[in-house]
Amino acid sequence: MDWVTALPPSGDKCYNACLVIVDRYSKTPIFLPCHKDDTAMDTTLLLWSRVISHAGLFKNIISDRDPKFTSALWTNLDRSFGTNLSFSTAYHPQTDGLAERMIQTLEDMIRRFCAYGLEFKGSDGFTHDWFTVIPALELAYKTSVHSSTGKTPAMLEKGWNPRLPADALRKDLI
Repeated sequence: MDWVTALPPSGDKCYNACLVIVDRYSKTPIFLPCHKDDTAMDTTLLLWSRVISHAGLFKNIISDRDPKFTSALWTNLDRSFGTNLSFSTAYHPQTDGLAERMIQTLEDMIRRFCAYGLEFKGSDGFTHDWFTVIPALELAYKTSVHSSTGKTPAMLEKGWNPRLPADALRKDLI
C-alpha cells in the first residue's frame, strides 16, 4: 500500500493523490483517489468505505513509513483487528515492491490515457482529467493477464473474468 502524490488536481473534489493497494495473491489493484494532506483518519475512512466493507479486513499490510501508518490510530486499529502492519526499511523501497511497481504502471497508464484525451466528456470534447479514467484503468489491469501468475487478477480474485465493453462490440461484429 502506497501513495501516488505527483498528480495534478482532478475531479470535482480536486483529488491530488491516489492510494494504491495491491493484493499479493491475485495482483488485483485498487486505486483510491484522495488528497496529499489526508490524515490517518481520512485514510482509515477511505479504506473502510471502499475496501474493507467489500473485501473484509487485511491480514497483512506492507507500507512505507508514512506518518499516516505509523500513527497511534493505525497502531491501535491493527492491534484491535489483528492485522500485521509491516513497514519497508528506509531507503529500501523493494520491501513494498508490489505497490511501487503498480504505482509505476498506474502513472504510465494515466500518462497514456490522459495525454491523448481518450475519455470523451459529453459535447465538451476530450478531457485530461485522471480522476475520470481511474475506474477504466483499474478494470483494464484487472482483466489483463499478469506475467507472474499467467491469469488475470479478476480470475484469481473472483473465479471469472468480467464481461467487457469490447466483448459486446466483438459480438456485434461476428
